[in-house]
Amino acid sequence: MDAKDILGLPKNSFPPQEKKSRPPKESQRKPDGISREVYALTGGLAPLMPAVDSSQLKRRPPPDEKVAWQWLGFTSSARKDNLHLYHWVRVVNGVPPTGDYSFAKYNKSVDITRYTDEEYEKYLTDPRWTKEETDQLFDLCEQFDLRFIVIADRFPSSRTLEELKDRYYSVSRALLIARNPSSVDIAAHPLLKEPYNISRDVERKRAMSLVLSQTRQQEQRDEEVLAEAKRIAQSRIPAKVSQESEMAVAPNAGVEVTERTIPGETVSPPPSNAQHPLIPVPPPLSTENASTLASLRILRVYLRTYALEQMLQAASSTAGLRTIKRVEQTLQDLGVNLKPRVPTKAVCAEHLELRKEILTLLNLQKQLQYKEAEGLPFREGSFTETPGTPKHFHNGEQDRTFVPDSSFGGNELCTCNLIYLLLGILSTFY
Repeated sequence: MDAKDILGLPKNSFPPQEKKSRPPKESQRKPDGISREVYALTGGLAPLMPAVDSSQLKRRPPPDEKVAWQWLGFTSSARKDNLHLYHWVRVVNGVPPTGDYSFAKYNKSVDITRYTDEEYEKYLTDPRWTKEETDQLFDLCEQFDLRFIVIADRFPSSRTLEELKDRYYSVSRALLIARNPSSVDIAAHPLLKEPYNISRDVERKRAMSLVLSQTRQQEQRDEEVLAEAKRIAQSRIPAKVSQESEMAVAPNAGVEVTERTIPGETVSPPPSNAQHPLIPVPPPLSTENASTLASLRILRVYLRTYALEQMLQAASSTAGLRTIKRVEQTLQDLGVNLKPRVPTKAVCAEHLELRKEILTLLNLQKQLQYKEAEGLPFREGSFTETPGTPKHFHNGEQDRTFVPDSSFGGNELCTCNLIYLLLGILSTFY
């Protein structure tokens, strides 16, 4: 008894399924010239390196071609002594190969500039060198292809390697200038573009010898000094960052308030029992900007591109997008470029100071609008409660709400006048 008997199902309830025939597997024949073990490991894959087909190795030469190897003599154009040497050569049908030696093309020589006696007397005289020594130097340079180590070893006089190099390059440079009066044609020549500096070469080799002659204890001491200097520099960065953050936060306090309202819009007064709007403290500078400014101040480097961008971003990081646009509009109204054309250290400092003063001016305008909006209901309420009371006049003029002009700022009114005006309005209300 099984599950079908218990459920009362017939034993052949499902039709028999036809088995899918698998496609015949293609048999790959092992190519000739490859062992069975190598073929089993590679699986018939292409080799990593290109190999010659085995059929080419077993290819027989044409029947009309007879190949033989012969011991034949040859001469090379690379040699000036016409030396006759021998080697094995592949000869086809009894015809030996013709032409120059196949490896003569790899013989490269340096083109050494030569001078005449007249040119030497006119351009190349040097009290430290005689003409015989100069001639010997140029002969050795031509013989050993400017390998100055070998030249210094073969030079008869007691001259240093740097002196030999300086004499050769100075003579070559003087000949080049004398034979080409037009400096435009030879301006890009290596002898003029990168002249040899003997003092720098001597100092470089002296420094290398000092480094190579150091003991293990001296190297460890130098590593400790460098690690301590790096630690001190890292420990000074947080103090610099905090100092830069405080300097940037102080003049820009309350700038976020100016972003909420555009000049000219009606400002709704807050409730009477509500407190005066507090000026939010702007967030500190980002770590990236602050660290960049601190590193620039430590290194005393003022770049004209990257540093200016970082300074502008740091100065405007606490302001909103509309506030930044208003600052830029004010700069355009004053006829000031958004970025200094000559971004020196002094110009950048004055430009950033001007931006901070414009931000302060916009903040004072916003605070003035808030105070005007707060005092307007009190003035209108006092007039409506006592209709018979005449309105107050100051200096013969009627009281009215001060609405700042759209062009308020810049050269028309400075920051000090705005502060005095704001204090006068506050004293009137309270």
